[in-house]
Parts: sequence; C-alpha cells; structure tokens
Amino acid sequence: MKSYAITDVGKMREANQDYVFRSEEPVGVLPNLFIVADGMGGHKAGDFASRFCVEEFVSDMSEAKEKTLYSALDKAFLDISEKLIKKGRENSALEGMGTTFVTAFIKDGILHASNIGDSRIYLMHPELEQISMDHSLVAEMVRNGDLSEEMARFHPNKNIVTRAISANGIVVPDYFEVPVEENDIVIMCSDGLTNMVENSEIAATIREFRGDPKTACEKLVDMANANGGKDNISVIIIYV
Repeated sequence: MKSYAITDVGKMREANQDYVFRSEEPVGVLPNLFIVADGMGGHKAGDFASRFCVEEFVSDMSEAKEKTLYSALDKAFLDISEKLIKKGRENSALEGMGTTFVTAFIKDGILHASNIGDSRIYLMHPELEQISMDHSLVAEMVRNGDLSEEMARFHPNKNIVTRAISANGIVVPDYFEVPVEENDIVIMCSDGLTNMVENSEIAATIREFRGDPKTACEKLVDMANANGGKDNISVIIIYV
C-alpha cells in the first residue's frame, strides 16, 4: 500500500475547514485508516467540527474494545456525534457547526468505506467509479430523476447537505464494502475538488501519475485552484 493526503485552502476561502487523516499502519482494531472531513458553519465552527470529529474518531478507534469492526465503528460514530452536540451546547460560537465525514480502510482484499455528507470515495478499477452516495439535496434530485447529472453540477443548491455530523442531532453513516485488487486506486476527496474538476479529468490525472500519489494529489489541487478554487480542497489517494 502507498498513499498520500493533501488539503488546501483554495482561492476563495480565508480558512481551511477541511481536515484529513492518513495512516497506513493499524489504528486500534483497524489495519489502516483514511478520513476526509469537510467542516461547515461559521469559520471557526467549521474548523473546529472537522478537526474535533476526526481526532475523536481516531482516538475512539485506537482504544476500541468491541469484538467486531463494525460495532467499534458504530460506537465511534455515536460517540463523536454526542460529543459534538455537547460542544455546541457549551459554546454558542459553535452553534450550527457540522462536518461531512468519509472514512476508508482496506482489509483482506475489501475496501470498507463509510460516508456522511457529500465528500466522496472513488475506486479506479480500472475505470473511475464513485463508491459513496452523496447526502445532498441535489444528489437526491438526481436519484429521483428530477435533475440530470450535468444540471446538478452547476445547481445553485449543490452545497446543501442532507446529512452531516452536527450539533443538531445524532446521525448514522452509510457503509460500503467493495472488493479491491492489487493496482486498484482509492480516491477520497471533499467537494472542493469534485465541484471544480470533472471526474474524467480526475481519472486522467491519476492515470498520468500512476504510482506517484503525492504528485497526483498536488496536480488535482492545482487543477481545482486553476478552475476557480471556490472551496477548500482535500484529496487522499491510496494505491492498493
């Protein structure tokens, strides 16, 4: 396994509300762990929510005593939701905060992924395929047949998420399990990349720099910024 993670403030935002985590080594009961979180709320609240949830999740998984992976994951998600709610009640400056949260780990030839919000996980095998399902208003409109994929890309309500870890209540993730093989590539990212760069361009860049996740990540960030950089940009690339 070889991986790289990058996060960038972009061209239009004053602060970076994204937060990423990457470990090719075991994290408690998990053999490896990768996370992208995209914070929302006021500038300080979004920063806090993404960083706090990632750090607490990693801590929970490191200390997990549950007998199965998914019972440990369920407990960690419940724990960070409850802790974020408590933080919001304690500090009015954090009111309205929240974060998307997408995780991945690879064990015994299976990609185990979870998702809350509209940050994404893709698998290139050999074509690029989105594994996660966006929790957003526009994505629901597309799934219901009310909007085309092309129209969705530029819809004014594209950034309205329908599920997030927030101070407003408990949420649960979607879980996905997908077989992976040697030379497959996993891509995780915030919408600061996917709103600025087409999937075909993402795939072409990863192919061009295959085997070099650092350069591929940097090129994708450069492309998002060149196209406007309207949001924070985070990318993790994992070579299986």
